[in-house]
Amino acid sequence: MRNGRRRTTDTGISLTPMIDVMTVLLAVFMVTTPMMTNGIDLDLPNAGNSALTGRDHAIQISVDANGNYYVGEMRMSRDDVIRRAIAMRMENPELTIMINGDKRADYGAVMSVMGGLKDAGFQRVGLRTRAANK
Repeated sequence: MRNGRRRTTDTGISLTPMIDVMTVLLAVFMVTTPMMTNGIDLDLPNAGNSALTGRDHAIQISVDANGNYYVGEMRMSRDDVIRRAIAMRMENPELTIMINGDKRADYGAVMSVMGGLKDAGFQRVGLRTRAANK
């Protein structure tokens, strides 16, 4: 006892830090979830009977027949695609990327974005295809 006052300790749990963390997580998921959709409508190349369709939680990067790049349905430049992927990797280090290249797309455009992602340190990058009709 000092100065005639009793000291009490607060044994309650403060919810404010937990609410702050949950708000940030909600914002991250709201921003990244639309980018994990299948993206734009493309005519994918055939790859025999065992097509590589990609995981449901992989980020879809698309290259259309005109050489335009998309993350989900959002059109952007090649460099912006790579910057966006790097930013998303900070949230998920095990990020998987599937590149959807239209079969009429320029091979150089598809390989350019794939090479840029590999140069940025991505290990899990695949090319999405569809199964050939028997």
